[in-house]
Amino acid sequence: MGGLLILIPLIAATLLWADLFNAYTWIVLFVVVSYGLLGFADDYLKVSKRSPKGLSGRLRLAVEFGVGFVATYLLILQEEPLLAGMLSIPFLKAILVPFGMWFILIGGFVIAGACNAVNFTDGLDGLAIVPVMIAAGTFVLIAYLVGNIKFADYLQLHYVAGTGELAVFLSALIGAGLGFLWYNAPPAMVFMGDTGSLPLGGALGAVAVAVKHEIVLAIVGGLFVFETISVIVQVASFKLTGKRVFRMAPIHHHYEQIGWHEPTIVIRFWIIAVVLALVGLSTLKLR
Repeated sequence: MGGLLILIPLIAATLLWADLFNAYTWIVLFVVVSYGLLGFADDYLKVSKRSPKGLSGRLRLAVEFGVGFVATYLLILQEEPLLAGMLSIPFLKAILVPFGMWFILIGGFVIAGACNAVNFTDGLDGLAIVPVMIAAGTFVLIAYLVGNIKFADYLQLHYVAGTGELAVFLSALIGAGLGFLWYNAPPAMVFMGDTGSLPLGGALGAVAVAVKHEIVLAIVGGLFVFETISVIVQVASFKLTGKRVFRMAPIHHHYEQIGWHEPTIVIRFWIIAVVLALVGLSTLKLR
């Protein structure tokens, strides 16, 4: 439950510095608090009952997707009619794919998927928090540019009024993450658990949906996607063939099994996260 060391300063700093009349601020905080409570309940059950199961998987998924769908619906209500229910395509700035209210399913999947992806990545000391901060730093810039009509026009981005305030929230996330990393650096004295990983991933997903950069999140957070895919492939392969593709999933444990030292895995994954963030940022200009 060390994620409380992230959530408390994150929420406090956001309430102190962000525009509290901005709807986007409250929607993202709704996701963070909801997933934080879910993760806390899961961690508490694991600790109190000394069982690795915690909450049932179905209940967790139901809450995660439910929160994601509600948040996406609220975000759609804030958007201009020309952007509502639209999915933007990286590198093809003039293209918007209309989904209408069906976009609630896409946005909910992005938010719930991001929260689980970060959760899968949280397995080694410092492995999850630094890529989260890198992704947050990338979206600080994206949110500021998308929320500024002059920069959005210059870069030919879809201007989403009010989303620039999310840069304050993301900056608070980075600051809280730095404070947590001080104690989570190898050898870790605290672990974020689901209390931290679920709301952090959900926050990134909610911001990506708000600024109309959902697919860019899959690029910037490619490390999280890779970790999730490794779990899906491992489970599917074992159920279908009885064989495992990796020695252990998520993928960072596979590298442990083949002899990589933990600091080597962590630092190399950080490097991958930085490279993917740069690729994601290139979508702002390239087309």
